[in-house]
This record gives sequence, structure tokens and C-alpha cells, in this order.
Amino acid sequence: MYNILIEFGIPMKLVRLIYMCLTETCSRVRIRKDLSEIFPVRKSWKRGDALLPLLFNFSLEYAIRSVQVNQNGLKLNGTHRFLVFADDVNTLGGRVYTVKEHGEPLLVASKEIGLVENADKTKYMVMSRDQNAKRRMIIDNRFYEKAEQLKYLGKI
Repeated sequence: MYNILIEFGIPMKLVRLIYMCLTETCSRVRIRKDLSEIFPVRKSWKRGDALLPLLFNFSLEYAIRSVQVNQNGLKLNGTHRFLVFADDVNTLGGRVYTVKEHGEPLLVASKEIGLVENADKTKYMVMSRDQNAKRRMIIDNRFYEKAEQLKYLGKI
């Protein structure tokens, strides 16, 4: 994670500060006027942590850029192959095979840096005249259900 931040040009001072916040944090508890001894806080990623969205975005951007290098760009017929908003990634393609072909490298790149998709929430959608596509798609021994509608919250 720290190497990714450095690669994106984050100043080393901030990278060290993030490292300290995530690995070297200690706390004390005050109850009325009594103060406890100092105790270490174990490294954990908690929901609501202000750093999490930023670290996630840097990690996902890194994974997408590594796929971009491997696939000579992220464009398909003049449109983007990946639409990303918050933690939602949509992979575009004219056929199930194309979606699978574009999505698989992103899954591999994400996994390499510690990001894992939630296969239970992941769906695929076919936008074609041939709507007789399979009900399920398999990538890396994981099953993905076909969706009939797509709700995208970002801007294109």
C-alpha cells in the first residue's frame, strides 16, 4: 500500500504519517479524572476511518492503471471499458466473452494488491440484441449472476 502511495507522488512525510497512524497507534482511556496506562491499538481497518476511502481509491486506481498498460488502453469503440464510482466498478463489453476478457485482468490486478471483489454482490449485464446470454458467468471459479438492470451513480 505504501509503495502505491509513493508511486502516485504522495510526499514521503505523508506516507510515513499514514504508516504511523495505521501501525504505531497507542491510546489511553479517561474515566472522570483517572487516566489509564498507554496501550497499543492493533492495526485494523474500520468502517468510517477517514483514510479508508482515499487508500481504497489509490489502490483501485493503481489496479486499473496496471490493466490499462496490459491492454493498450481502456477504450472500447470510443467508450471506456471501466466505469468506476466509489467502490462500484462496471466493466463494459458487447458480449459476455468481452466483459469476462476485460474484467478478469482487473480482478487479478486487484487481488495482487489486496483488494477482493464481493462475488455475491457482483453481477453482469448484457446490452445486445441477443438477450439469450447465459444466466451465470464464471471467472476464476466464481459465479456471477446476470442482471437485468444497472444502477450507476457516477457520471459518464
